[in-house]
Amino acid sequence: MKIYQHYSLYGFSNVYLVGNDEIKEALVVDPAEMNASILGHIEKNGYALTAILVTHNHVHHVRGLKTMLKIYNAQVYAANSSVAGFPCHALRDGEIFRAGGFEIEAYSVPGHSPDSLVFRIGGALFTGDALHAGLIGKTQSSYNAITLAERLKSRILDQPDEYIILPGHGPPSTVGTERAFNVGFDPGYAKRVSSRYDFFV
Repeated sequence: MKIYQHYSLYGFSNVYLVGNDEIKEALVVDPAEMNASILGHIEKNGYALTAILVTHNHVHHVRGLKTMLKIYNAQVYAANSSVAGFPCHALRDGEIFRAGGFEIEAYSVPGHSPDSLVFRIGGALFTGDALHAGLIGKTQSSYNAITLAERLKSRILDQPDEYIILPGHGPPSTVGTERAFNVGFDPGYAKRVSSRYDFFV
């Protein structure tokens, strides 16, 4: 497995291309945009893009979906049955499926958005906006912050320390680092949550 990160200026979002050199297939996680750089990387490696994984349906993570699907015949996987008008394979919590030659597990982690998913591919966790380096995802209420933190503790922080966290914004981290230092899991954090929604996170 090879993971390539593309930084999109639209929403300051991360787009991940996950390549399988054995079968020359690839998948994309959160298509914030589709541009010449991403296209060139797919074509240079001779990949067939066969799947697109959507962690949640916010525009700055799916804006490139339309262009991507004009070029490639890829199956879209999400919590919803459609995203941006395109049909998706709707995933359940804990569902295991295969795409791009990889075994993938989906975890439902509502709080930042009702449809938030984390995708685990081997030792890599694509967390979207549910979990960032040092922070949990922005929520609109203390209740949602508590719900998200508890769900992340039971589904993500129980993974091995060395598993890599690849968030929708910002730098990568590890499960061990977030378990030890993420302020979103501090007692009383939820009480400090404001209802103002930040577009970017």
